Amino acid sequence: MRRLAWFALFSSALLMGQFESVAAADNNLTLVDQGRSDYTIVLPEKPTPVEKTAASELQTYLEKATGARLPIASEKEAAGEKKILVGATVKGQKLLGDLKLDQLDYDGIVLKRFGDRIVLAGHPQRGTLYAVYTFLEEQLGVRWWAPDCEMVPNRATFSIGQLDKVHAPKLRIREPYTRVMHDKMLAVRNKCNGSSNRIPAEFGGHQRFCMFVHTFYPLLPPKEYFKDHPEWYSLIDGKRQHERGQLCLTNKAMRKELIKNVLKRLRKDPTAALISISQNDWYGRCQCEKCKAIEEAEGSPAGLLLDCVNEVAREVEKEFPDVLVETLAYRYTRKPPKTVRPRGNVVVRLCSIECSFAQPLESDVNAEFGDDIREWAKISPQLYIWDYVTNFSNYLLPHPNLRVLAPNIRFFENHNVIGLFEEGDCATNMGEFVRMRAWLLAHLMWDSSQDTFALVEEFLNGYYGPAGPHLKEYLTIMNDSIEGSDYHLDCFNQTTKAFLDLDTINRATRAFDRAEKAVADQPELATRVDRTRMSLDLLWIRRWHELHDKADRTGKPFLGPENPEALVESYIARARKYGINHWRTGQTFDDLYVSRLRSLAQKPAAPPKACVGLPKNEWVDFGPARLEIHHLGTWAKLAEDPQAASKTVIFMPGDHKEGAVNAFLEPGELTGGPWRCFVVARAEATAQEGPAMSMGVYDPINEKNLAVRSVSVEEATGGYKTYDLGAHDLSQKTNVWVAPPKRKGEVDGVYIDRIFFVKEK
Repeated sequence: MRRLAWFALFSSALLMGQFESVAAADNNLTLVDQGRSDYTIVLPEKPTPVEKTAASELQTYLEKATGARLPIASEKEAAGEKKILVGATVKGQKLLGDLKLDQLDYDGIVLKRFGDRIVLAGHPQRGTLYAVYTFLEEQLGVRWWAPDCEMVPNRATFSIGQLDKVHAPKLRIREPYTRVMHDKMLAVRNKCNGSSNRIPAEFGGHQRFCMFVHTFYPLLPPKEYFKDHPEWYSLIDGKRQHERGQLCLTNKAMRKELIKNVLKRLRKDPTAALISISQNDWYGRCQCEKCKAIEEAEGSPAGLLLDCVNEVAREVEKEFPDVLVETLAYRYTRKPPKTVRPRGNVVVRLCSIECSFAQPLESDVNAEFGDDIREWAKISPQLYIWDYVTNFSNYLLPHPNLRVLAPNIRFFENHNVIGLFEEGDCATNMGEFVRMRAWLLAHLMWDSSQDTFALVEEFLNGYYGPAGPHLKEYLTIMNDSIEGSDYHLDCFNQTTKAFLDLDTINRATRAFDRAEKAVADQPELATRVDRTRMSLDLLWIRRWHELHDKADRTGKPFLGPENPEALVESYIARARKYGINHWRTGQTFDDLYVSRLRSLAQKPAAPPKACVGLPKNEWVDFGPARLEIHHLGTWAKLAEDPQAASKTVIFMPGDHKEGAVNAFLEPGELTGGPWRCFVVARAEATAQEGPAMSMGVYDPINEKNLAVRSVSVEEATGGYKTYDLGAHDLSQKTNVWVAPPKRKGEVDGVYIDRIFFVKEK
């Protein structure tokens, strides 16, 4: 981990103000004077491994900052009064009086000064270590920003004022699930303790799962059981099946085998603290009469799930009384049941995946989720939350959710939540401000009363140096863009058009330009700023044609690159340099994605015939560069086609029926209508008749299609044709989609050249 000595000269105003206030306090206690110290770090006679680690970490960072290496001794060995008492020392406990360490809340800490003596201690498992890290942060000014970057100020003389802090986090399990926080040392020093943090025992360990989430099929694999016991799996449309299905939770024999396999797993993993008994990550629940009857009686499928989990948990408790059994309140099981209640050793993990993350989860926009957490809190004394803090459709696109993070955590804490899993950029080391987000979440989960943007400012100034104030301006612009709106910013957001217009992106670009200029003569900081700028660059790449066209139409400035092809090539080279591995969930930064990026920079084709001669404000063309592609490489991919006006088209194989190609229209994009919608496409098929593709105009606000058209093989083959989807009011959010017919072996594929819109006169 790199130590930044230059922070002695440049640090955040917040930290420097803190140091100055300490130095000015009355009755200061000098621990180190000009690199020398009379203090001893004192441990109990029989210290735990965690207490030993805490003393070592304190010694290491005091020496890094001041040059003084304080000795570590046991209570019997340590002489004199100048002591830092670390852990459950006899003397420390006497000084604390009625404040008993073993009675502190989980992960609680104590930092107190008694004359010349200091007590740094806490809850037996890892509280002492957290007390030391808190002391190093708040008194010495140490920061652990990222796996490769820590801040240790140079302070040859180190004094403290009064010290009187007792704190316990409200969340027992704190897990920012990002690739950055998979670094165990960064995680523990920022007081994270989740399963993915993999913290060693001498650093306090972590809350470890025996099996983690979506465990129905891992516990009862269909390959092993379905042939002989199809009745253990979902009845769907009158047939027992396991593909995209669940378990038949009313089947008693299935439950018996499930319990046997759960106990077998736990016996092989006796140190696990939790095991998950939870639905697969899709729908497909059982529709048999018994299952339906219980679901209807309980008013939610969660009733049947919880009844099954309770039975498993009852048997687990007999053999493993300290193990918690976790299940999910997720999608179709999110609503709490009427009468079934979780047992004492059952933890319900409520998931917020359907919510809008531009507004707080207790706001009216997220009223259904808010009601669900309130109802679960009434019946469940210990809840976990699975929350979502990134855009899984593209990790690098701007995702302005910073202002809801602290309110959401406080909302969780006020409703019996003891464990929080914040799923972020877990598959990549390159997301939008991913290092800052991981650090910020860790600090808010430790103490949610802190001000989000004060923490953001602290990180930006600390990690980016003189570029920090300009990056703060950039983030303020981005988060202001969605403030007060009712835009549904989900965690699979496909477009930024609704909240980032040309004016906003121009202002954000100016701020980033100033950030780059501020560190131009500092290579390490310049690299960090350049790496972080890739989010803004991707925004310009994805929307270059649209924004350039907007600037042309309105006469507004265009601060994007003059040459989009050059920006794309630079972006690809930098992505490889910085080691971007995934650009979205489940999709790597591979040649397929590189070809998609290059296609975004291609010049648009000549106007459609229907638009030739029309004023620019009366038609809009979405070629392949402006169309959205879902599941790139499986549902759809780019293809070269000399028959098409664009030459590069989007191809969808005929073996599925997903609307994988879309033209997204945001509010205000097409006004003064109605506008007529056209799709230019063709199909290749061996079949002589039947459907070749379908297409439509979808209103996501009212969740209905404004138009749907099925195109037959006879119509779709023989070259590109233009299909009219009618005229509609498109002033609100709208999606025009195209889908293949799921006719494997009959329809080879569908080719999309463009989707365009013409204003009705």
